[in-house]
Amino acid sequence: MAQSSPYRLILCTCPDSASAETLARRLVEAALAACVNIVPGVKSVYSWQGELESATEHLLFIKARTETYAELEALICANHPYEVPEIVSLSIDAGLPAYLAWMDSNLSTD
Repeated sequence: MAQSSPYRLILCTCPDSASAETLARRLVEAALAACVNIVPGVKSVYSWQGELESATEHLLFIKARTETYAELEALICANHPYEVPEIVSLSIDAGLPAYLAWMDSNLSTD
């Protein structure tokens, strides 16, 4: 993973509201995410084990730091109901300085 920015936006889908809320809370409580937005009703179309599938999911927008990405990924994998959860990390190359400072104040740097 390129380290162009200290900040990440991680996308992750969950099958239902309960799993999305649980995962979001665990990430914030562990100070691995400053904020997690949960967007319900996302329609996903994908191939799984050779079959065309479609599902209504909840999409998480997870705001985090690059340096703790591995720990964040491990927490998601350990607590996610899917065999292979969607975890996609994008670099945040710019943002409102006050918001980025707020993120820093709420994130673990260990």
